[in-house]
Amino acid sequence: MSLNLDIENTEIAFKSKSNFDLKMSKMLFKVFEFKTLVTKGPLLVNGALKLGLPIRGILKKTIFNQFCGGETIEECVDKTISGLAEYNVGSILDYSVEGLTTEEDYDKAFIELSKVIEESKSNPAIPFAVFKVTALANFSLLEKVHHKDALTADELEEFNRVKSRVKRLCAQAYEGDVRILIDAEESWIQAPVDSLAVEMMHEYNKEKAIVYNTIQMYRHDRLGFLKEQHHLAINDGYFLGLKIVRGAYMEKERARATAKGYPSPIQKNKEATDRDYDLALEYCLENINDISIIAGSHNEKSTLNLVRLMHERTVSADDERVEFAQLLGMSDNLSFNLAYHNYKVAKYVPYGPVEAVMPYLFRRADENTSIAGQASRELQLIEKEISRRSH
Repeated sequence: MSLNLDIENTEIAFKSKSNFDLKMSKMLFKVFEFKTLVTKGPLLVNGALKLGLPIRGILKKTIFNQFCGGETIEECVDKTISGLAEYNVGSILDYSVEGLTTEEDYDKAFIELSKVIEESKSNPAIPFAVFKVTALANFSLLEKVHHKDALTADELEEFNRVKSRVKRLCAQAYEGDVRILIDAEESWIQAPVDSLAVEMMHEYNKEKAIVYNTIQMYRHDRLGFLKEQHHLAINDGYFLGLKIVRGAYMEKERARATAKGYPSPIQKNKEATDRDYDLALEYCLENINDISIIAGSHNEKSTLNLVRLMHERTVSADDERVEFAQLLGMSDNLSFNLAYHNYKVAKYVPYGPVEAVMPYLFRRADENTSIAGQASRELQLIEKEISRRSH
């Protein structure tokens, strides 16, 4: 295995992008450098949509086109997934409709997620399916279960429906030999998500990792949790599947802890998060015979660290027990250069109706402004490639 991975190679990183695509990306990331505009954006866009102003087409051609694969599975396959596959980059279809509140909504989401599994089963360019439990369950209900509050008879029945949806999706994935990821949630509803994930892994991970739970390393208790999960898997005789990420709710977590007067579950600083993230990867590589991982990260240092660990432990680049993942529209220098060197890598490909995925898109934009240097780094690489092409 070679360690000559040049993540600065923009020719490989942006080979799939036209000059027009690069210019549009450059414009977007310049906008993301203005925190106020990103903060006010959701109010302005939502107001415009409610007033019926003709901005849908503009949104679809700009921010939607950058971060989403399409409005439907079919559009994603035709436009995005096939294009990524040409460069050995897989896709993880992510149905990104948020804020669901009714049983009808949850049943519709279940049907859509079932379609994603079916598409993954028949399309080798889609190595994983993924879902959030909050797409199938009421947030308040999960919060009550997390805190072990007494449930009414109706709530018990409702939670049993949630468990049934999760089990049916995981059973379908197992029967189709499709690996399926359960995304992480806010800390105050995560316990029932973890419990469901353990139950599903115990059921379906006897031969190999099919079901993967997600661990957010910005929480200071998660490295210990990871080790506990490993010991539980060994004792109960199943393979552990994990997606390791830094996390997506840091500011919300801190604000809630302050408002409600409990100790923050978040690491004291970014350095502590980075340390635990890398230690988690190292632990998983040390136990690669028991644990399969997806390293979900835009962090270049952590990515190169995992490549080094694989090299040291003679884990081949194409070993399916170690996968890399980035979001569509971000960190192409990592995704495409990793794929070029035969590492297993996939892009999260969000999809859904333009109006319905706007909350997701604005979280992505906010994330780019919150992560120190992320938008600037994307801009630097895009401008480097534009310059290279002009010479």
